Amino acid sequence: MDWYLIVKTIHIISSTVLFGTGIGIAFFMFLSYFTNNIHEKFYAARNTVLADYFFTLPAVIVQPATGFWLVWQGGYGWMDLWLAITYVIYIVSGLCWLPVVWIQIQLKNMTAHAVKTGKPLPARYYKLFKIWFLLGWPAFIGLIAVFFLMVFKPV
Repeated sequence: MDWYLIVKTIHIISSTVLFGTGIGIAFFMFLSYFTNNIHEKFYAARNTVLADYFFTLPAVIVQPATGFWLVWQGGYGWMDLWLAITYVIYIVSGLCWLPVVWIQIQLKNMTAHAVKTGKPLPARYYKLFKIWFLLGWPAFIGLIAVFFLMVFKPV
């Protein structure tokens, strides 16, 4: 049994889960912005938060754990330039993701309150939604850059 290939497979699968779940929930959350149906907005927000807990969070933890193990076992230098750039991008993406998670929880709570009370969403909902959208871009672009670095190891 080749443990390096097993851990590498786990690393690849977790990166796929991280990116795929992120883009999938972003798609549904983004579409919910354009509906006037509060139940649809709540459904999207609630399930976005759940998907982040069940899929994104574990992948965020597995990625560096398996990545560091692969660097150690693969004989790479810890500070090879392509790896150092990867660390920075991953951290910056994570720093964008953390407020996104907080915002998603706020959006879920606001839509739950609107469903329960029948009141319209506050202006804060739309402001936070725009911030959520803007913070998602550097995180996704960063992960694409990390994929490139992992595959090509260009520097």
